[in-house]
Amino acid sequence: MDGFRAALRTQRWDDHRYYHHSRINQSLHFVSAISFLFSYGMIFKDPAISALAGWLVAMTTRQCGHFFFEPKDYDTVNHASHEHKEEIKVGYNLRRKLVLLAIWAASPLVLYFDPTLFGIFTPAAGKMDFIHQVAEIWLVIGVGGVLFRTVQLFFVKDVQTGLVWATKILTDPFHDIKLYHKAPLALMRGELIDPGIGVEVAEWEEEEEVEHEELPRLT
Repeated sequence: MDGFRAALRTQRWDDHRYYHHSRINQSLHFVSAISFLFSYGMIFKDPAISALAGWLVAMTTRQCGHFFFEPKDYDTVNHASHEHKEEIKVGYNLRRKLVLLAIWAASPLVLYFDPTLFGIFTPAAGKMDFIHQVAEIWLVIGVGGVLFRTVQLFFVKDVQTGLVWATKILTDPFHDIKLYHKAPLALMRGELIDPGIGVEVAEWEEEEEVEHEELPRLT
């Protein structure tokens, strides 16, 4: 269990320090987190509303932050290029996100060509029926996207990495509110890049050096 918690802390820390420098991105993540909590609360009451809120608000704000506002030049704080960060990303990097978002955006077209979706649905009688069916498809895509990457990580990494990532994804809304609730105020002050990340990384590097420092040998 201690190893699981340590791995979860590491994945959360890497995600924060590598991919959340922009105050705009952080603010959008704060909005996204609140939207996801609403989606979580609605999933057993009205799964369709849950899916619509999750995809149209929570996912849209979250991914806009990553695609349009997060710096993609050389990361001097972490001494890493954007390409390197994308290569070592445990979850969905930008390329994988594009594939997932393309599937999400194109999914309503399936109902245009087959209104029954291979016999699963009764053809929609109106706009509200159609929206409800699209929302159900989006819910499946969301759950499937998490399960697919989790199982994929079982093979490309190991089982613990996959389970840790799935846990991180499901609990990110709670963690993001804790991390980024002050970001909108900082943004209104004109702060576009979080200066605290550089301090956090420096402290982390110092702790790493202390932990790996060889103990004096007895003579």
